[in-house]
Amino acid sequence: MAQLSHKIPVTPWRASSTWGLRGVTAVPLVLGLTLFGMGEGLLVVDRWGATPWTVFAQGVSAHTHLSIGWATAAISMVVLLAWWPLRERPGIGTLANFAIIALVLNVTADLVPTPHDAFLKAVVVITAVMVIGIGSALYLTTGLGPGPRDGLMTSLHRRLGVSVVYVRLTLEVLVLIIGWFMGGTVGVGTAFFAATIGFSVGMSLQATDRLVRWYQR
Repeated sequence: MAQLSHKIPVTPWRASSTWGLRGVTAVPLVLGLTLFGMGEGLLVVDRWGATPWTVFAQGVSAHTHLSIGWATAAISMVVLLAWWPLRERPGIGTLANFAIIALVLNVTADLVPTPHDAFLKAVVVITAVMVIGIGSALYLTTGLGPGPRDGLMTSLHRRLGVSVVYVRLTLEVLVLIIGWFMGGTVGVGTAFFAATIGFSVGMSLQATDRLVRWYQR
């Protein structure tokens, strides 16, 4: 069984502050967020169900008459407010999260055709979860500030001393259940994402840590 990292490892490209962007931190930041956006885009074109947070946004939209886009923005703002008592700090990575992921998601959704075969759909969902896990590991290890939802994960991990794997798993399942009860649409891909994304992030963080240790020998 693959080993998991239950914390965010310290890497040579980690910034000294959330606003301390350098050339060595820019590459993993941009690459990580690009992969994250690609994974999100693959889930969109697969049409087997959106991510749990999108299901939650659908539920909020149904009860507030906001569009899904505005509901997503409102949720992100509320999550950012939750950072304050948890002492999570935003940074360049937080701003880049909004811009790069949205851009790459749209490009991926436009360029990648929707698979019609069930086997191919399953492959796309699994690939999306793996790519998002790798992207998360890369950009989170820069220390330049997480996106709103990842920031909730990392701050709860740090404050409670609970594995990032289980914090992510719990958050995804909770928002999925709440969104479902509020009227959001749940699919096979949604359930698979909620159950596995925490482990994908944990495996990717472990692989990143091992790669760094090997390089530093």
